[in-house]
Amino acid sequence: MYFGVLGPLLVRTAAGDAVAVPDTKVRTLLLDLLANQGRPVSADRLIDDLWGTRPPRNATGTLQARVSQLRTALDRAEPGARRLVQHGPAGYTLAGGVVDSNSFEQYVRTGRLRDALGLWRGPAYADVPDHEFARAERDRLDNLYLTALEDLSGRGDDVLQETTALVQQRPLDERLHAVHLRALYIAGRQHDALRAYEELRTALADELGADPGPELAELHQAILRHDPALRRSTTLPTPLNDLIGRADALAAAQLQLAQNRLVTLVGPGGVGKTRLALELGRNHTLDVRLLELAPLRQDDVLDALATTLDLRDESTDLLTRLMDSICTRQLLLVLDNCEHLDLADLVGRILTRAPGMRVLATSREPLGLTGEQVFDVPPLTRSAAVELFQARSGVTDDVAAICERLDGIPLALELAATRVRALGVQGLAERLDDRFRLLSGGKAGPERQRTLRATIDWSWELLDDEERQMLRRLAVHAGTFSLEAAAKVSELPEHVLLALVDKSLVAATAGRYRLLESVAAYSLERLTEAGEEAITRDKHATYYLQLAQQAQLHGPGQRVWLHRLDQEAANFRVIPPSLELVNALAWYWYLRGRYGEARRALAAALALPDQQRALRTKAAVWLAGMSATDAQATDVAAAGDRALEEIGDDPDALWFLTMTRWAYGDPVVLMDRIDRAIASFTDRDDQWGVAAALSTRAQLNIVHADLDAMRRDSRRSLELFNELDDDWGRLQATYALIVAAEISGDYPTAGGYLEEAIVRAENLGLWTEVSFRTAGLGRIALLTGDYARADELHEQARRLAIEQSNKSAEEYAEVGLGLAARRQGRLDDAERHFTKWLGWLEQVGGMPGIGFISNQLGYVAEQRGDLATARRLHQRGLEVARQTGDERAIALALEGLAGATEDPGRALDLLAEAAALRQQVGVPLPPAERFDVDRATHRAESVGRGRARR
Repeated sequence: MYFGVLGPLLVRTAAGDAVAVPDTKVRTLLLDLLANQGRPVSADRLIDDLWGTRPPRNATGTLQARVSQLRTALDRAEPGARRLVQHGPAGYTLAGGVVDSNSFEQYVRTGRLRDALGLWRGPAYADVPDHEFARAERDRLDNLYLTALEDLSGRGDDVLQETTALVQQRPLDERLHAVHLRALYIAGRQHDALRAYEELRTALADELGADPGPELAELHQAILRHDPALRRSTTLPTPLNDLIGRADALAAAQLQLAQNRLVTLVGPGGVGKTRLALELGRNHTLDVRLLELAPLRQDDVLDALATTLDLRDESTDLLTRLMDSICTRQLLLVLDNCEHLDLADLVGRILTRAPGMRVLATSREPLGLTGEQVFDVPPLTRSAAVELFQARSGVTDDVAAICERLDGIPLALELAATRVRALGVQGLAERLDDRFRLLSGGKAGPERQRTLRATIDWSWELLDDEERQMLRRLAVHAGTFSLEAAAKVSELPEHVLLALVDKSLVAATAGRYRLLESVAAYSLERLTEAGEEAITRDKHATYYLQLAQQAQLHGPGQRVWLHRLDQEAANFRVIPPSLELVNALAWYWYLRGRYGEARRALAAALALPDQQRALRTKAAVWLAGMSATDAQATDVAAAGDRALEEIGDDPDALWFLTMTRWAYGDPVVLMDRIDRAIASFTDRDDQWGVAAALSTRAQLNIVHADLDAMRRDSRRSLELFNELDDDWGRLQATYALIVAAEISGDYPTAGGYLEEAIVRAENLGLWTEVSFRTAGLGRIALLTGDYARADELHEQARRLAIEQSNKSAEEYAEVGLGLAARRQGRLDDAERHFTKWLGWLEQVGGMPGIGFISNQLGYVAEQRGDLATARRLHQRGLEVARQTGDERAIALALEGLAGATEDPGRALDLLAEAAALRQQVGVPLPPAERFDVDRATHRAESVGRGRARR
């Protein structure tokens, strides 16, 4: 049953037929239940909502009559739908059905904004505008609608039709008017936008005696100056000042980028390649991702690219997984400072596998690829150089001679401009003249490099001793760094770094700092000359090791620390491997899903000689856990088991190796391990450990569908994680609760947990968890008969899993696609989805999955009429189920064999045996999962009656 609340009430059957809900009070009752989806509403509250201060004489009886009318209307349209309106101790609940507001919210959250707007037929709960029960939900949905309009407008989409209607209804809403003004501007109606602003300003003054707020006033100014940022949003760093003197180069490069999928900006260091690339990215229509390559070595490129594209790298073959994950992406990839790396093969693969991607590279030389469009970035013209120098220095004097001697190199101009205040134009010219005379005859390198070196040398000479020490010691950092890191590693006060920022030798962006590539190379040479490189690198390694060791990834600081460690990923990668470092970072890598990076780093550290045994054992456990779903790492898993034997009842190791293998290992061994872990955690009063281990034990009890044990352990785990304020833990604790609700047919509860989990996982940036939970919502949609939504959610989860390079999540999502395809009779599609995963499951030891897929393939064969093949597949599923001891899986296989036998008596016996087994474990098959059982029962009874008549 489909319910629409985004506008006037709409009710349709699953087949799309309109359902008439008679009587205003009955419709209001239904809307009240919809506004409290899945939550019971007491009879007293419903009476108050429906009749207010004038209830009927027999209010309870009248309410019951209205409920009966509602159930009858639903059941008449779709037999059995009366069950949607349930009554319990706490009141009445609408338990099931598809509500357009849920789909709307899901679309907005996942960025499918146009699909979201397509569901909007008018103000939410339009039939009950004055009823208090709908106010909060109506306001929330209206706000979400406005958010979708804002996001679309920010991407340059046309939302003018929607905003024009809304501003008439809400004439003083500044937030809405901001979206409307942007929409008018994007539609090419600048004058109308300006006029609308003036009308709003007048209305605010007349009605409220107020002026437009600062955000609206700033938007007004942006419209006046035709700010390009009005037409799209960008994730690129925002430059601190305007791009000067590059209008022609920008236009020409934009044309090249529009006509070619690979454009490389080439030119000498400091000529402005990066700045031009950033401007091209800001003006581009696609999503733009920037990868700064200057601090990277060749071996670091794949890991850094995966991070830039928000991908997980679980696989040992990172390149293959990376290619698979980007094949459907639509974006512009900016590769900055490529000259020291061999990128031709990688870029060629990207462009071949991902037709929706474009690459914009900056380098001192071409990449050397067929089809590459090389764009030479020239030095600034004389007039442009003068304009830039005057703008940066704040002087109006004649500086043409200085600019000419600086060869129009923007970096040189920027550096020189910072010294005008101290030296004056004449003093600057004199010093510059001396410096060029000194270096003009050198033969250390090409002229363009000597010119830039002269500029940096000159800037270096103007620094005091502390500033020089700081600048050269900053060279050991990779990517960006914090103010604290700069001070600790250099052992100098923070104000020294800030002085370098003022002199344009260090770039500052959003509270982080970095060296321009040319300055970094120069500073590293100075560090080596001073004999400080080794000791400074040691201090750098010590600082980042301590940072990793002090990270609080359990509890309330989890989100903040994850973000902080994300910022330092490049610095961690340049530190020589050690067991201390990899053990400190292992949990971070696990949470972020960077299993491939973790495995490589752990293996490298374990290969080092003369390491402490305890650290080696701990690292071996981390490595084994990270390899749980790697089909090529069985030897690693064995090493982890040996390590576990060495350390005995260490609860951390017992729990981690159980948690990472719970769906693939021997359930008896795993249960023994987790019980020991819980006992040890309890003995040492480790509440986080107890909570984590309880959540894992709850998952292990899924095998036997022990609902009481699942709920008991999960709820206690959730209580502990709530006390610890640990969001990752909350995700883990609710998993078995979701499964328990689904097994027992309580789909509203399961869906509620899943929705909450998706929001929490998104907030933490745990995208594989988002994939799993989205696929879980797909299962609920499947079980409630909404196959279109089930397919949509499973496909969304599958794509996200591919992007994150997570095989387990991908398998779970694709099996969901197979289940929905089989329910819809698309048997070839179902077979393809199922068969794809058998080989991988066999390699990783996923016996429960092998059994389940064997049964599903058996059902596919049975639905085709191939009963012999069906019996063979179901028999295999039965054998696997008996090996794992999963009673529900045994029942599933027996039910499959019943459908595949030609003997009706035998079929009914098998069905009875399966039903008894399900009853024995306390989980009879819920109605939504009786699809195959009902088919088998009907066939057996029909055949039996036919034989009896003969």
